[in-house]
Amino acid sequence: MKQQFNTKKLALICSAIFVISNPFLVLAQNSPSTVVVTGSRFEENLNEVPANVKVITRDEIENSSSNTIPQVLSQIGGLRVTGLNSSALNLDASVDMGGYGPTGNSTTVVLVDGIRINPIDSGSVDWESIPLDSIERIEILQGGASVQYGNGAVGGVINIITNGGKKSFNQASTTYGTWGTSINNAIFRNTVDQTTYQISANTSNTNGWRPNTAANAYSVDAKISQNLGGNDRVYVDAYYGYTNSQIASPVVGLVGSGNPLSVRPQDAGNNLTTNNSGFRQGLTKTLNESYVFELDTSYNNKTSFYYTPQADYFTSLDPGNFNYYGYAGSAMNSKLQGWQLAASPRLKANFDGIGTTIVGYDFSKANQAGSDGYSPLSQGIISANQNDINNNPYGSYYNNLNHNSQNATQINNSVFAMQKIPLGKIFEASGGFRRQVQQASTTNTSITAANGAVSNTQQYAANAGDIALNANYSPGQRMYVKWNQSFRFPNIDEYWGFGYDANGVGKTVFNGILQPQTTQTYEIGGNWSIWNSKITSSIFKSMTQNEISYNPSTGYNYNSIYQTNRAGILFDVASNITQSLNIGVGGKYQKSYYANGPYAGNAIPIVPDTLLNARANYMITSGLTVGGVVNYVSNQHYDTGPNNYSAAPVMPGYVVGDIFTSYKFQAMEARFIVKNVGNAQYSTYGGVSSFNGAHFYYPSEPRSVFVTLKYTLN
Repeated sequence: MKQQFNTKKLALICSAIFVISNPFLVLAQNSPSTVVVTGSRFEENLNEVPANVKVITRDEIENSSSNTIPQVLSQIGGLRVTGLNSSALNLDASVDMGGYGPTGNSTTVVLVDGIRINPIDSGSVDWESIPLDSIERIEILQGGASVQYGNGAVGGVINIITNGGKKSFNQASTTYGTWGTSINNAIFRNTVDQTTYQISANTSNTNGWRPNTAANAYSVDAKISQNLGGNDRVYVDAYYGYTNSQIASPVVGLVGSGNPLSVRPQDAGNNLTTNNSGFRQGLTKTLNESYVFELDTSYNNKTSFYYTPQADYFTSLDPGNFNYYGYAGSAMNSKLQGWQLAASPRLKANFDGIGTTIVGYDFSKANQAGSDGYSPLSQGIISANQNDINNNPYGSYYNNLNHNSQNATQINNSVFAMQKIPLGKIFEASGGFRRQVQQASTTNTSITAANGAVSNTQQYAANAGDIALNANYSPGQRMYVKWNQSFRFPNIDEYWGFGYDANGVGKTVFNGILQPQTTQTYEIGGNWSIWNSKITSSIFKSMTQNEISYNPSTGYNYNSIYQTNRAGILFDVASNITQSLNIGVGGKYQKSYYANGPYAGNAIPIVPDTLLNARANYMITSGLTVGGVVNYVSNQHYDTGPNNYSAAPVMPGYVVGDIFTSYKFQAMEARFIVKNVGNAQYSTYGGVSSFNGAHFYYPSEPRSVFVTLKYTLN
């Protein structure tokens, strides 16, 4: 069923909902004393950062209807969050901050304590490796930030801070809800002298609301932080995460049609298992009153195993019929194993009268190896004669091979410098530059290639820069203007594509090592305090060259030779109506489109024009609170090739709202949550099959109910 929407309905919804945070929180998060890291990679006053920055506090997370980090980002942060496997655990959730649609996940940098955790492929961030209760705050910077963070910081940056606020904090919580979902969190933190020890853990399980959506996840994080005096400190953070999730079937047809509870036979039992482990280390050391040195290092090792028991599509449907051409099918077993190592030393210098200078160097090296093993009769002409299979030039057994493998290595070297110059008591000018060089090498053994192997090596460089003027013209009031250029290099898996030939046989395609894409953005914005309200807003326009795209009609990844533009407005308003009632509204209106070429004016697929978010909370008594959040997402195009999507119908917009009530008594808290209270039928992703042109979509969860019990011992 399509969701209908107009402004009058939104106004009624906004006026009827209840909040998400305590009354004083919005004033606290936007006060002049708030510090952020995403501005320059060193802590600084929020009002000194020439960018659109929002901070989600620990209390806001606790006083919300969110059970996972993606839900926090969508409901409190107002960001565009999508996913295919519609599980209550949000394991495959992707965030698109810049309006890049299918590649939005690759244009948003996600950090933990300032250290990048984005995977080296196009997969989603391992959210489950960051227990929700370990988070102190989340900083959201919208807009390009490649000068500060290099590759991928085109649409924005999300920095998850886990430093810990209180010296001693012990808490355990358990959540149980619809579809047999259970989420358990625990965090134990203690400080002895100047050393803080913290251990947090999570276990999550769900049966899923539709077939093939069951999932479970386990994670543990151990962190030791040593205070060295003043602002100096050193910490080491080790983590391990495990997930095992079934892969949901798409529903054939337009959004709202078909049976979401059906499972295609070839998808039954599809399963993805991932092990993710590593460490993060940070050091801050004051050399003297003018110089501060910081060093971040990290190492990550990740293994994913994809199991497809019904890879042989036609055999599973009709094992007695062998006399036709068949689909290529999927690999029976696919394995990805990769690691990445990174180090980032940097120095901050404060010069009286001149301003602040930051110089730094980023190094990273990453490798990923993939292998696919195919089941008998999974590709090519299905025939009772094994010789026909072996001799089939289109099939998986060409040259008697029934497997393939790929390997890729990336080495990144990057230098950057940033400068801030005070221009009197009101104005401050800032600017920066970064140059990143990437060396990439690949090998590929193809089961359909007669020569058996393809290799390639390539080196590309990209530059980032920004210039800004910030004006703090009154306490709590400021404006900024900014120009920025950011970039992103291709992910390792974007070197290859997958398509079908004229006989319906699938084949792996080596696209070559693509060039980095670059984006220039012009932006003006600010934040203002008016009565009991805090307002943050910005207007922007960006232009992207060499955009890295995937054409599902052909199966190829490519650099677009045409420019794409994005322009719009961001805003967020938070108001303390009374001591007990607080409301907030925010959103984005944005146009993302091809600027020239044969598709000029066509919208980028999977990018809605309008996102609106409203939240509120009312404290009935000191222990009893009710609240809620509502999100509106407008229409968007299905994910298809640029040559035909404009003529296709669009995915309908939708409104989704959550409500909750919580009761606190001493160290205990009970919370009751209803998610998707209106039982909206909607989808965050839909596309068109590259083989037969049929539309499909992944439906999102219907109404669900959760109960949480939390115990805190300080």
